[in-house]
Parts: sequence; C-alpha cells; structure tokens
Amino acid sequence: MLQEKLQSFINRYDELSDLIISPDVLANIKKMTELSKEQSSIKKIVDAAHEYNQILNDIEDNRALLGDDELGELAKEELKELEARKPILEEEIKILLLPKDPNDDKNIFIELRAGAGGDEAAIFVGDLFGTYMRFAQNQGWKTEIMSTTPSESGGYKEVIFLVKGESVYSKMKFESGVHRVQRVPETESQGRVHTSAITVAVLPEVDDVEIEIKAEDLKIDTMRASGCGGQSVNTTDSAIRITHLPTGLVVTNQDQKSQHKNREKAMKVLKARLYDLQEQERMEKEGAERKEQVGSGDRSARIRTYNYPQGRISDHRINLTLYRLDAVMNDGLLNEIIDPLIADHQAKLMEASGI
Repeated sequence: MLQEKLQSFINRYDELSDLIISPDVLANIKKMTELSKEQSSIKKIVDAAHEYNQILNDIEDNRALLGDDELGELAKEELKELEARKPILEEEIKILLLPKDPNDDKNIFIELRAGAGGDEAAIFVGDLFGTYMRFAQNQGWKTEIMSTTPSESGGYKEVIFLVKGESVYSKMKFESGVHRVQRVPETESQGRVHTSAITVAVLPEVDDVEIEIKAEDLKIDTMRASGCGGQSVNTTDSAIRITHLPTGLVVTNQDQKSQHKNREKAMKVLKARLYDLQEQERMEKEGAERKEQVGSGDRSARIRTYNYPQGRISDHRINLTLYRLDAVMNDGLLNEIIDPLIADHQAKLMEASGI
C-alpha cells in the first residue's frame, strides 16, 4: 500500500533528524555529511508523503460533511479539488519512488568529437557545442571549457567542457551516442546533401573518494602548445599529456597558459573517464536490463539525426520527430527532446519495478 511505503520514508527522515544533532555525529564531519546527504535525497518524497496524507485526511473529513446543511456545498467543492489533485500527486510520488541513478545529481563533462564526414563533422561539433551552451544557460547551469582542438576549416575536432548545476547528469545523460547531421556544405556547388557524424560522451564528474589514481600508474609528458589560425598560442612547454598506463587512457590539455592548470584540468577529465570505464564494465556484468534502466546505452549507437534541408530533428530511441531544427539549435531548446526521453525512461523503469 502506497501510504505504508511512504510512512517508512517519513520515519527514516525523522530518525535522521535526530541522528544529525546527536553528539557522536556532530563530532564526526564525514558521518554528518553522509547522513545529511541521505536526508536531503529523501526530502522530496517526505514532502509529497505529508501532502498525500493531508489530502487523504481532508477527503475523509469533507465526505463526512456532505450531508451537512450549512457546510455540504463547501465540502462538495473542496472534495472535487482534492480528488482531482490525488491521482496527479500519486503519479508524482511513483516517479519519486523509482530507483535512482547514483550519478543523477552530479556535474558532468561533455565530450564532443568529430567522426565521419571530415570538415562538416568538425563544423557540426561547433554547432552542437553552441546549442549545449545555450541550453545550459537556459537551465541556469554554469559551464567551463576544459579543452578544445580546433579544426583548420572552422569548428572543432574535439571539445570537452564541464557543466555544473542541479541534476545535470539526470537531464544530459541521454545525449551520449552518435549524432548524425545531414546538410549541404557551404563548399558544395552541386547542392548535394552530405551526411556526417559526431560522437557525444556525457561523463559524471567524480571526487577523489570515488576514484583513486596511483602516481605510479601515470605517465605525464609536457609539450609545446600548438594552435591554428590566428589563435594565441603559448610558446612555453605548458601543454600536458597524461597517460593512464593500466588502461591506456590518454588525456591532453593545452588551453590554459599555465602547466599547472592544464595538468589540473586533464586530471579531472581522466578521473571522469576512469569512473565511466568502471561504470561501463559494471553494467556489462549486470547485463542489458540494468543498462536500459540507467539510460546509458551503447555509445556507438546512432541516437539522433539533424536534417537541415527538412528542418527536422529525429530521436531514434523514442521515434520522436520535430520540425523545429533551427529553433532547437539556435535557442538551445533541447528540453523539447530531453523531456520526452526522460518520460520514456521513467515509464520503462515503472514497468520494470512494478510500481
């Protein structure tokens, strides 16, 4: 029964409130942080539970007043509002009770890389990067560029940037995969449509506790920074390349003028990649069902097509097609695609969980 399930969350929340102010916990910052995080993670469920209990009580009270000459009409009106709110709240609660991806509240690194299609792919990396930046701004998130590798023809061979904010990973995790673009390049005199592709990886930011890297597992090289076009380029050996020997993962960074800052940013990206590698391996072990639940499928899978001649965006996972390509790209209106993806993901989770 829903009420019983909710009561267990209320009980745990109250228990945590007492524990947090106990002398033992007050003297242990790590334990206090841990318990505060747990309390914070169930607060929305507890708030919804209190509202749900209140609605059930109010429905009962108003039904008892229906036969009253003076208050009957008022009770009837209130009952109508309460009974309309009840199923809506029940659906909200079902979503809150779904198994939570432990990474959902984390900040993320987004890595964009040009794939098949040469210059056109690099130009589209720049276009999608701009869309992601506008979407982040719309959400009130903060962004920080970690590294860029410009291409000679405009655009980028690779862009890596950090996005910070509330529930960033939960909204952006569905962007991982191959994004295909179909359009007529500016250099195409015959007006033929070219198809190119880029890959997007969304990696949760991790702290030192979650991923430990041994100094002896790293090979760190310093190089002279290089750039293209009229870009201001360092003449010092400030560029950094870090190789993680056990996995062969390589991260380079040359965007900052100081070697220290380049190394710091490269290490952050390396940690995120190592954590992602561990997560991918764990999901492989747990099987396809778990992979579907957390919403991070095969990175090599084609997830979306951007067709410029038709002004169309199609997301192939949920058969969603929007003829609003320019508005979505130029104004960062990605919620028009992301919201239906989240709803589909939640529906699958509900089915799998039997909620």
